[in-house]
Amino acid sequence: MLSPRFIHASGEGRAAGPALAAEAAAGLLAQPAQVSPKFFYDALGSRLFDAITELPEYTPTRSEAALMARHGPAIIDAVLAATGSAPVLVDLGAGSCAKAARLFSSLQPRRYVAVDISADYLQAALQALQREHPAVEMVGLELDFSAALELPAGLADDGPALVFYPGSSIGNFSADQALRLLRQARAASRGGALLIGVDLVKPAAVLEPAYDDALGVTAAFNLNLLRHLNRLLGSNFDPRGWQHVALFNEAASRIEMYLQARHSVDVVWPGGRRHFGAGERIHTENSAKWRPEDFEALLLQAGWRGVRRWTDMPPGFAVFVAAA
Repeated sequence: MLSPRFIHASGEGRAAGPALAAEAAAGLLAQPAQVSPKFFYDALGSRLFDAITELPEYTPTRSEAALMARHGPAIIDAVLAATGSAPVLVDLGAGSCAKAARLFSSLQPRRYVAVDISADYLQAALQALQREHPAVEMVGLELDFSAALELPAGLADDGPALVFYPGSSIGNFSADQALRLLRQARAASRGGALLIGVDLVKPAAVLEPAYDDALGVTAAFNLNLLRHLNRLLGSNFDPRGWQHVALFNEAASRIEMYLQARHSVDVVWPGGRRHFGAGERIHTENSAKWRPEDFEALLLQAGWRGVRRWTDMPPGFAVFVAAA
């Protein structure tokens, strides 16, 4: 049986910590304060997100799975028409690797490249997947692809590859950032294909509970970011002094998540400090919601071609396949 191998971005490994700490500190000092959603995903945050996808209020994961099940043969045919047989499978934001694992029997990938910012969580998931598919070469890549999607040599050079980005995480990016990432994904595919999930515009009454569930799992996910910052920065955040806020910004067509100070507080860390007044917020996530035709136009602008899409009814989620 093969064993998965693991690569840290640019060979940095844990040395990437100071750069991430500097980025987080700069966000806390910004006006208004903001922290990238990538800081959600330590090991606990990754597990909490998996729990979110099981909640009744959060529908994108189930909608995507239903679309993949209903239209699976057509989706796979569209992918293989662009990549040829046995493509390299590049899984962005792999997490538990469960979504990519469902593609193995149809795609028969010659190599699986699981990309995630949370190395510890990724290693455990990839080791379990390797036991299920002992003959498939598997590589775990710890990479912050929100900064740049650049695969190390040898991972997809023998493409074509399928770049797989499920779960609507593309919504965390602004339109300009999404365009840049889609262009980088096209380069990474080496003439292959993209398979991506996109959450669509829905009424606020549907969207807001999906990000502020009755059990408080999303609140725990948001608040855990403060614990992650404490480890990364050496800061003194007390999560009990903050509350989760989620709202739909209709004009910007996006869900916005914040952490709001319950009372006046001074947050300090080595080399920095920030006073937060009662009610002041830290912006932690945007989740853009798209109209299908607008996202298709974005794919074409990024250089993808032959775009096909499948949507549920009423339209709430879409799966797109595009060729490089």
